[in-house]
Amino acid sequence: MDFTEAYSDRCSAVGLAAREGNAKVLQKLIGRGYSLDVLDNRGWMPIHEAAAHNSSKCLRLLINAAPSDNYIHSKTFEGMSALHLSARCGSLECVGVLLEAGVDPDQLTTESNTALFLGDAFLKPQSDCYVGEAVLYSRVNSQFLKARWRIRSLLLLGSAELFFLSGADMNCQAKDRATPLLIAAQEGHAECVELLLSEGADPNLYCNEDNWQLPIHAAAEMGHKNILKLLIPITNRICDKEKSKVSPVYSALYGGNKECLEMLLKEGYSPDAQECLLWKTNGTSSSLCAADRFFNLIDILLNYGVTLLGINLGYCLYHEKFTLFRRFLKMGCPLPSHQELPEFLSYAVKALAEYKEWLPYLLLAGFEPVNLLYRFWKTNHLGFQNSPVPAAWALQSQLCKGSGLLWKASSPKQRENW
Repeated sequence: MDFTEAYSDRCSAVGLAAREGNAKVLQKLIGRGYSLDVLDNRGWMPIHEAAAHNSSKCLRLLINAAPSDNYIHSKTFEGMSALHLSARCGSLECVGVLLEAGVDPDQLTTESNTALFLGDAFLKPQSDCYVGEAVLYSRVNSQFLKARWRIRSLLLLGSAELFFLSGADMNCQAKDRATPLLIAAQEGHAECVELLLSEGADPNLYCNEDNWQLPIHAAAEMGHKNILKLLIPITNRICDKEKSKVSPVYSALYGGNKECLEMLLKEGYSPDAQECLLWKTNGTSSSLCAADRFFNLIDILLNYGVTLLGINLGYCLYHEKFTLFRRFLKMGCPLPSHQELPEFLSYAVKALAEYKEWLPYLLLAGFEPVNLLYRFWKTNHLGFQNSPVPAAWALQSQLCKGSGLLWKASSPKQRENW
């Protein structure tokens, strides 16, 4: 039996009237003694139908005629109460009716979600929809969708106020430990964030099992600078450099958000942050390496004194950013360390066709040519013949050409250092 689809032949007359919002018919049925607690195939009673379909008049009739005190707390087979359903569907009037009737605002679903969390969650698109459907959905009738999002935002804000008046826990956490504040920050609802904070929501409550994600990370990644501005002064700076934590600088980089990144750095967050294994990039975990997806953010990090690493030169070669490669060397970027060398050489091999753009500058900076020659020979020996890069002797020839150019361009003093 499908517990998500409503079967028409399993719905009672009372349930159908509540679903349709027909208060007159419902009142007649109640007067004739029809049962109010008949379940359908989903475990829904008429009170669930009224709550889910914003039938506040029907909901009041059902509550007043409730067969037991526990009726308003009844749950479906999926563990949803009338309050959960009304919050999830954005039925503001029904939320108010239920809270006035004394429903516990902190009651949990089987997924450990509260109604306040569901009230936040209904603002975001369904995460399990197919990408194609999501794209189509975003393009069809966009003006209607924008209007609906504005209405939903107002509904959420109104629902939040109702929950506050009923003494709901502002720091309730879902099964994955997400809080209403995290969801509001993630979805960009600044008014909700302000309201939650004013009612005691904790911005330093970790919202994942690894104990690093905070609302500030969500705001930074999603580019909500107005919310980020609210959270920066009240968020504990332990996340800035502390081991096992993650700086929101990484979040801003991961989301590609220039303004959020600059705001964090201006407020004193370190451009180096800490080693971040969660966003490890090809074996390296610095903030500059994390920015290789968004090269337009690198200037910001450089302006705030980020530490250059030798492997950054390799990423420049990998992405064919030769101007940036030369700039890094000019700024005193260290050469690849022994640990970084294998990865760097793999990028150098791929960029050999453009050796004039980078090789002379690398050798002038003191890089040992033997490392490259050995790598080229080994690559060919292991079967690299099918690569677009020439075979071993041709590779060596190109390297020697590059070295010859370097020798001609270098000064006698530089030649002595070789």
